[in-house]
Amino acid sequence: MACPASNLEDISSMDLEEIPAAKDKTSETLDKKSLSLSLKEIYEEFCSNTSIHGFQYFGQRRQRKEVGFWIIVFIITIYLCTSIIVKIYMKWCETPVIVSFSEKSTPIWSIPFPAITICPETKRALKEKDKDYGHLLASLQSYAAAGQTLSSNFSLKELHETLTLMHICRSEIDQFYEIPKLNLEPFDYFETMDGMLPPMASYLVLCKWFGKFENCQNLFSKVYTDGGICYTFNSLKAQDLFRSEVVQHQISEKERNDSRILNWSLEEGYASDVDLLTYPARVLSSGSDAGFQIYLQSFPQELDYTCNGAVQGFKILLHSPDATPSVAKHFVRISGDKEILIAVKPKMIITSKDISAYDPDRRRCFLNKERQLRFYKVYSQDNCERECLSNFTYSQCGCVRFSMPRFPEMEICGEDKIKCYRKAKEQLRLQQFSEGLKKANGPSMADCNCMPACTSLDYDTEISEGIFDVESTQRAFNVTNLFTGKVSLVEIYFKENQFITSRRSELYGVSDLLANFGGVFGLFMGISILSVVELFYHCTLRLWSNMTLSSRVN
Repeated sequence: MACPASNLEDISSMDLEEIPAAKDKTSETLDKKSLSLSLKEIYEEFCSNTSIHGFQYFGQRRQRKEVGFWIIVFIITIYLCTSIIVKIYMKWCETPVIVSFSEKSTPIWSIPFPAITICPETKRALKEKDKDYGHLLASLQSYAAAGQTLSSNFSLKELHETLTLMHICRSEIDQFYEIPKLNLEPFDYFETMDGMLPPMASYLVLCKWFGKFENCQNLFSKVYTDGGICYTFNSLKAQDLFRSEVVQHQISEKERNDSRILNWSLEEGYASDVDLLTYPARVLSSGSDAGFQIYLQSFPQELDYTCNGAVQGFKILLHSPDATPSVAKHFVRISGDKEILIAVKPKMIITSKDISAYDPDRRRCFLNKERQLRFYKVYSQDNCERECLSNFTYSQCGCVRFSMPRFPEMEICGEDKIKCYRKAKEQLRLQQFSEGLKKANGPSMADCNCMPACTSLDYDTEISEGIFDVESTQRAFNVTNLFTGKVSLVEIYFKENQFITSRRSELYGVSDLLANFGGVFGLFMGISILSVVELFYHCTLRLWSNMTLSSRVN
């Protein structure tokens, strides 16, 4: 049958370029249908086969009420899961390190015996005709008013002693006297303090160590503290505690000739091949028989009540061998005619190696190698605070107190700067408080950044006392003049053979964090690593395969 002539003419008159365009539109439509169909098939297949709880209800043809119910449940589940995950992550970021009790007990022979610092309350031994501190201050004021002229009533020795006592007396009655800047030749505060007290043997009469009676002068060394002269046992030598550039006034001749080699550190402990007689010393067992005993003697007639008030006897401080004694903070009062028993309980925090990877601000402590001090070789929070106070005092007053660590170019404060360094101490304390309020989670101590050491050793004490009647005992044995003053017996010993240390370790490691995340995801949604792989598979490889197959069919 022949075609109409009009139709043939219409076809022949058509633009041939319109034919490919029609084919392109058809292909594009097919591609869109293929993509949407593939996505729908993948979605239904994923919902039917996935291990994620509740997803199968989204791929089935159910009523809208049921689908809506499961959508609400799914949203609530996602919200709860996300909230818990965020809390776990924030806890890991803010407190990555936890302090807990160690699984094993530690024997006492693995740590040093505590360093013992003894400070007499007598700052200047008064003789019969000596003036007390109050009268010396009055004489000093008269000396200043008379044009700084010495007289028979106020000698140069008394002048030096007065100016030295102004730094160490606790009564602070010097605040009631206006003492101007004096034009004096420089003198040595330490030599003056040595001259104001009798030898060490007058106060530290007899010691017992390792079951043997010893001369206390062979065990103790002299140190200069804020409260004047003190005597310390089992502390590190000044050469091992301070840096070589620091003025080390507390080094005695006995220490200069001391050939003992340090074989202990707080972080590493004692070396495995070290002998029993170590430096610093340690004991093998608990009990008073294995501890340290000392007989202390005080002389009430020597006391200057205008200098130190009504207190008598001694102060005893127990501290770690690598720390400088801060007698004003922690001490035990020892009065005359008493037997004092001090049972020591070590309190030690050790550090696991895995926390060294954390930033110090996150773990809230310093390793010894991380925080280098200017004056001290060993980092501890007490050493850092003392260094901070010395630096702050020098910046405010242009000098430091005689007992503070210093470099040779840093001057010692004179009598005109006493109020300045006392004010600087209070100012630093207020700044520390203010910084702590403003930034509780950041550094304080007026930017000194004195966080605790990651490994630390302290000694808690239990104290008991009884009457120690020396006079009656001497009469019973027909012995006289063995002791001429009030005598006290102090016994210091470990309470138990072992103690429980605390360990600073990771709260969550990376594996623990992943386990917590996985547990929360599994509890709320049934998600695991394979679920994530499954989702990735359906969105990529499976989708591409379906689209390829559909395009071939089309």
